[in-house]
Amino acid sequence: MNSNTPSVIVFDVNETLSDMSPMKARFVDIGAPSHLAQIWFASLLRDGFALAAAGGTAKFAEISSEILRGVLRGVALTHNLDDAVNHIMAGFSALNLHPDIADGIRALKTTGVRLVTLSNGGVQVAETLLTRAGLRSEFEALLTVENAPAWKPVRAAYDYAANVCGVPPGDMLLVAVHPWDLHGAAQAGLRTAWLNRTGEAYPSYFAAPNYTVAALGELAVSIPASKR
Repeated sequence: MNSNTPSVIVFDVNETLSDMSPMKARFVDIGAPSHLAQIWFASLLRDGFALAAAGGTAKFAEISSEILRGVLRGVALTHNLDDAVNHIMAGFSALNLHPDIADGIRALKTTGVRLVTLSNGGVQVAETLLTRAGLRSEFEALLTVENAPAWKPVRAAYDYAANVCGVPPGDMLLVAVHPWDLHGAAQAGLRTAWLNRTGEAYPSYFAAPNYTVAALGELAVSIPASKR
């Protein structure tokens, strides 16, 4: 493989691989407005990042459920609070891949790269997601920051993935929809690919990605092109 081509492609999971739009329906199911799904997810990331910045950590599921209780406080729910929280949290295990992912993964495998995931969430979510889609065997490893010193985008999370894969960070490329994740990876020495399905502008204050694609399949074309 050409030295300009990454040997390992690392995938973020939540929102990058998984289509989280059905989580809105979970809120409606319990009598809450659908827009609370976005507030909840942004809030749990905020607190996870704050812990990481301060040198601490906690499991994604623990932060998620506790933040959720706060978001739902004062809402006239159709379920009791415990059942409501459980219903929404169970939604992670019911998610499916974005439509572009399956073909994109298979195309990337033809380039000879190794595929792994690296999530701030638990490994079981990725396991269930990829197994349901018939793609689990395409991935060498499913990694979680629960086994790392800190959440992404702290450098230690990406170093952990590099150590597990036995390659230097410069031989890895992170695929994510989140610019904050790509910036963290770039600061850790990884190459990056922004999966920009919505046509948004990339934030100027973050390190620019090496690749920008609207669908994952485009990356399989872009990476071999870098060898020419």
